[in-house]
Amino acid sequence: MAAVMNFFGAFLGTGVAETVGSGIVGAPEGLSGLLLVVCALVGAIGWNLFTWWKGLPTSSSHALIGGLVGAALAAAATVHWPGILGKVLLPMLLSPLVGVALGYGFHAAILWAFRHSRPRPTTRRFRMAQTVSAAGMALGHGLQDAQKTMGVIVLALVTAGWQDDFSVPFWVIVAVAAAMAAGTYSGGRRIITTLGRRIVHLDPPRGFAAESAATGVLYTTAFVFEAPISTTQTITASVLGAGATRRLSAVRWQVARSILIAWFLTFPGAGVPAAALYLFLHAITGL
Repeated sequence: MAAVMNFFGAFLGTGVAETVGSGIVGAPEGLSGLLLVVCALVGAIGWNLFTWWKGLPTSSSHALIGGLVGAALAAAATVHWPGILGKVLLPMLLSPLVGVALGYGFHAAILWAFRHSRPRPTTRRFRMAQTVSAAGMALGHGLQDAQKTMGVIVLALVTAGWQDDFSVPFWVIVAVAAAMAAGTYSGGRRIITTLGRRIVHLDPPRGFAAESAATGVLYTTAFVFEAPISTTQTITASVLGAGATRRLSAVRWQVARSILIAWFLTFPGAGVPAAALYLFLHAITGL
């Protein structure tokens, strides 16, 4: 289900893609611009593989942007710092805080509304409701994360001279949607285990609250602000908020601390290798 909803979510908009394609860096035209984009992708993919291997739910979105910025700095290309501040850094800080608050608030409201209900029937109802919230979350994941990849592909098309503007071609949307669906289907179990079990035990009401909170944040930032926020950070923060309603000790803060450290290391973790690779290849090829 998650893979299917990821696929369709990619078709819901292109505002975030245009932000990533034109609002983060100004890549030079020609082969040197393509080299910049390739190095950014290698840096981001390397960091994503490392954190996947560790089972840490870090932000592939911020790894991608960190890779772009690192490669652009190495290439002495333009970095749009106001756009990064307004569209990346501020949402990166605010979206987890909003996710925690909404996750806590939604689950607290559920606990109060069903305080006199029998646990077993209530759990059964929320298990069915969680199917809907999980579908909405997966759709939001496709909406947000697919567009970032679209933006990088469009940036490559523009730098190569194959396209004049930063509009997203339909074939790019289809290709990225298919890749998102395939990636979700094949490789998410390690991180799913961390989110669903290692941070806090998620029963159906708590899972419904966390997914609903994260979904609201994802849709609002994509449609209203066109900001490329981290789906991973948002759902992780919502899980923490929903889990804290029982008691703070119910949250495994050691795991949460490891995730937080990985979040802050994402920009340099992707940007430094991207910059180093660009300098190495530039020295060899002269591009």
